[in-house]
Amino acid sequence: MDRKPPHVTFEDWVERLVREATERGEFDGLRGAGQPLPGLDKPFSGEDWAAAKARAEDLDVSAMLPPYLAFRLERARLVESMPARADEHAVTVVVEDFNERLLAEYRRPQLGVPLATPLLDRERCLAAWRAANPAPPAPEVHPAPTDPAPRPRRWWRRRRPPG
Repeated sequence: MDRKPPHVTFEDWVERLVREATERGEFDGLRGAGQPLPGLDKPFSGEDWAAAKARAEDLDVSAMLPPYLAFRLERARLVESMPARADEHAVTVVVEDFNERLLAEYRRPQLGVPLATPLLDRERCLAAWRAANPAPPAPEVHPAPTDPAPRPRRWWRRRRPPG
């Protein structure tokens, strides 16, 4: 690709590149050629573009949500995922982290819709984890079989040397 010459305006230079590519036939046979662009008849904003892009690429849109919705969504996902945590300590760490961030958000000035997401109850989350992950039963301890002590041979049963 050529660099823009210093004495040519950007618009003229781009127009020249497009014209030359058209003359070479580089735009022939493109999908949708000669058809109007979809959605030109509807109002469009940056948020619409971001949402459409996220849908098209199957992206997680939780970062685009306002805090009151983002915390609700995160709380619901955490409650669903509690049984899959590795152990009780992992459940406690996740609950405490979420509650700290939620409390920090409560302390900020509320802009727009007020935040109304409840804190996670650590004991309830631990109970859900315990219900989904019962402790394995303790292995049964069987006493090791003891060999009976060999009985001494009776004196009359002793073998005599041959001969």
